Amino acid sequence: MIFVQLFTTFFLIGLFSFGGGYAAMPWILSLVVEQRHWLTMAEYADLTAIAEMTPGPIGVNAATFVGTRMAGLPGAVVCTLGCITPSLIIVLFLAYLYGKYRDLSIMKNVLHRLRPVVVALVASAGLTIFRLALFGENGGLADIRYVELGLFALALLVLRKTKISSILVLLGSAALGTVIYLIVL
Repeated sequence: MIFVQLFTTFFLIGLFSFGGGYAAMPWILSLVVEQRHWLTMAEYADLTAIAEMTPGPIGVNAATFVGTRMAGLPGAVVCTLGCITPSLIIVLFLAYLYGKYRDLSIMKNVLHRLRPVVVALVASAGLTIFRLALFGENGGLADIRYVELGLFALALLVLRKTKISSILVLLGSAALGTVIYLIVL
């Protein structure tokens, strides 16, 4: 019975969490902590910290954490599947519609007009991360982080001038930054 409850709870969270994983966190608080009492507020705070610092989407990480807490590895699998199933269904449906109607002029027009919006959303997120990485929380010119600026410039140069994998550049930047902070600074 617990597996059905876990799946349906995270299916609902996945279905109504428009806006990504951070939008799922209030739903998890409401359904998991306040209604079902599966976690305490202290455990929810731990869940939030763990879900944010582990790789992957925060909503899926949180689902895995709750599932593990409630029913071990099988619970983690059930919660994770519950969380991603709505997105899977919606994306499959949209892919079907695209495959069926991609040659219609209205579909081409909609997609053509969405392209700049998607680029703007990605650029906005990128600029926010860029500002935080190079200028910190305050964002002032006096707070420039020169090591991060140098790593950014070096990574950009390597990516633009070579055919090295972006994953290797990312790993190399992490290693170089770690060495700089541990040894030099």
